[in-house]
Amino acid sequence: MSNSSFTFKQFTVYHDKCAMKVGTDGVLLGAWAPIEGAASILDVGTGTGLIALQLAQRSDKAQITAIEIDAAAAEQAFENVSRSPWFDRIEVLCQDFRGYHSEKGFDLIVSNPPYFMDALKCPDEQRCMARHTGHLNYDLLFRHSASLLRESGVVSIIIPAEAEKTVIDTAWQHKLFLSHRMQVFTKPGKPCRRVLMTFGFEMKMCREERLYIETENNEYSAEYVALTKEFYLKM
Repeated sequence: MSNSSFTFKQFTVYHDKCAMKVGTDGVLLGAWAPIEGAASILDVGTGTGLIALQLAQRSDKAQITAIEIDAAAAEQAFENVSRSPWFDRIEVLCQDFRGYHSEKGFDLIVSNPPYFMDALKCPDEQRCMARHTGHLNYDLLFRHSASLLRESGVVSIIIPAEAEKTVIDTAWQHKLFLSHRMQVFTKPGKPCRRVLMTFGFEMKMCREERLYIETENNEYSAEYVALTKEFYLKM
């Protein structure tokens, strides 16, 4: 990865105009979110456009809308999409999620939301917007997503492990129930740092999984390679 871009197998993401650069969290969500049967997808807070591009690569036909409140990031996402093989299936909009409305329902809504809820905010306004939940908190994400989803649609997100109870409780308030949960660990013996979660309107038994990024020998685990090998050049 250079300071200005990250090259994947089928596309390159430039991120020099974005506060949040390409990272493991986004790649995990883009590789993990359920796309089977999803004809319409919404990426909330797309940033560089990474997750939208991953989902387009994984799906042959899905139409993807990627929205981003920060103008510089939205411009860069548009440029990244324009250079990709899927420019005709991804629409990038510079818009606040609170004001976004669509007549069509979505089969899948994905988001790698800002995750510092109470931490001291940084002086860089763009980076602060990308990292803190003031502009996109969990209540807003689930409340508005519930109005945009089709009846069988789902919301998939990645969050810090310490926010899990808050996220589940907030989703319940908007009649969205946890159906798939994957705890992400750096390696065996380390605490869980991130959680991948999918919510839908149907209340059912939750599918539980664990993912270790590395083995005890500091090599990438077979499960992590299987999940991300279609994207990373090094896999």
